[in-house]
Amino acid sequence: MHEAAASLPAEAPRRRIAWLGDATATELALARAWAAEQATLIDGGPDAADAAAGGPALALLASDRPGRWTLQEAVAISRRWPLTPLVAVVGSLADGRRRSGPVLPGVEEVGWSELPGRLAWWLAELAAGRAGTLGMPATARREERLLESAVRLRDATRCLAEPATVSIAAPRPLDIEPLADLVSALGHPVLRRTSGRPPLDEPAEVLVWDPGPLGAAELAWLRMLAANRPELRIVILDSFPRGDTTLAALRAGAVAVLARPLGLESLAGTLLRLKRPPLIGLGPAGTGG
Repeated sequence: MHEAAASLPAEAPRRRIAWLGDATATELALARAWAAEQATLIDGGPDAADAAAGGPALALLASDRPGRWTLQEAVAISRRWPLTPLVAVVGSLADGRRRSGPVLPGVEEVGWSELPGRLAWWLAELAAGRAGTLGMPATARREERLLESAVRLRDATRCLAEPATVSIAAPRPLDIEPLADLVSALGHPVLRRTSGRPPLDEPAEVLVWDPGPLGAAELAWLRMLAANRPELRIVILDSFPRGDTTLAALRAGAVAVLARPLGLESLAGTLLRLKRPPLIGLGPAGTGG
């Protein structure tokens, strides 16, 4: 076990996180459920009374469309909880705008499907006594945050008790090598590289699969793969994850759907999160059950 991993508490206390805004749409409902797996959620709005002394560890602003939150609202929340980082959880309707850069100065923007992985990483850093990228000043530029994240993630394995064996599958060899570099940079051994669909006897603990367009044929293969290897944790990559396609992939056997291009912090947190058993199910009638 790595030295820093041993410093993490076996049962870290659950952090309190504020969820601000609506979560009735499928994408934000899933994001909220994933956040509730990892932390105690405080519901409220910009004018809600403080629910925790000293403020929550994080405030998530549910953003189902561009312009959902104004600068004045963000400032009001920041004044109420001056030590709480603000993160906008963005649905697919606002995803294109998110990739062009943050709308609100000092507010990190995270795609809804990336939230569970990113949140797992942030909470692990807090548990290890490090502020992480969210601890940077609110005036830091996006480029500075990306550089800081890359520096910290070079030692990502120190937040993991044991590395996981990972296999990678993608349509072309050109797509495989960048994914293998990301996995290796996090200290996880790459067990197999497959050009095309992954074999049904995949021996790794985790499979990172870029299927290209996620259609009916890919979902059918995913179901067969999950049925043949029920212990395999399958992470699907999708250019623009939407609620319907992501839910279909999760019901077919995937444990996570991440956006392309794949961020290092998102992958690190997802692999960390997969070390724990899932706390919610995805039944045929909705997002839970």
